[in-house]
Amino acid sequence: MKKKITLLSIAILLLFNACSHSNANNENNNNKTDKDMNTQIETNKEKVLVVFFSLPGEQYSVGNIKVGNTKIVADLICKHIGCSQFEIVADKDYAMPYNDLIKVAKEEANKGELPTYKGKIENIDQYSTIFIGGPVWWGTYPQVMFSFFKDYDLNNKTIIPFTTHEGSGLASCVEDVKQAYPKANVLKGFSIYGHEVRTNEKKVIDWLKDLGF
Repeated sequence: MKKKITLLSIAILLLFNACSHSNANNENNNNKTDKDMNTQIETNKEKVLVVFFSLPGEQYSVGNIKVGNTKIVADLICKHIGCSQFEIVADKDYAMPYNDLIKVAKEEANKGELPTYKGKIENIDQYSTIFIGGPVWWGTYPQVMFSFFKDYDLNNKTIIPFTTHEGSGLASCVEDVKQAYPKANVLKGFSIYGHEVRTNEKKVIDWLKDLGF
């Protein structure tokens, strides 16, 4: 009888240890999964970049502003998806009355000028998805953005164009991006009125959700 009880006790003890080991493995696997998911999310964030040109100062419909309309949209994108950004800051001074700026934009576009800009992006190859945004000047992006297009090869990446405007919509911006990067996956563009960017964050959020962010 004692022998039977002893054997039964040993069997119960072995079963308990096996269950405890299994639970520990499950817990470790769950922790590993959570860690892997967090790592993947962080990695995805690092693969997204917002490149934009924005101009403060006197603007049509919104008056004299301290922060450019496109920068506000770029900041909202990064706020909601946690990406990096590069602002194209022209060496040329565009701080002038709006009507004078229109003349300069027209002249640059007609001449196909490529104004220089400050800074550079280190290791652009790390980014697989790039938002490209700017105001619409004379039917397309400002010419300084075409200088950026010339300097960086974004072919084989996913490009998401966006614009701020007061009636031009996307103009020819999407077509011009496709022409600059014929091998890129250029998604449908997004446009928002300059006078909306400070009060209609939901429009930007809905656009990002439609993109899958």
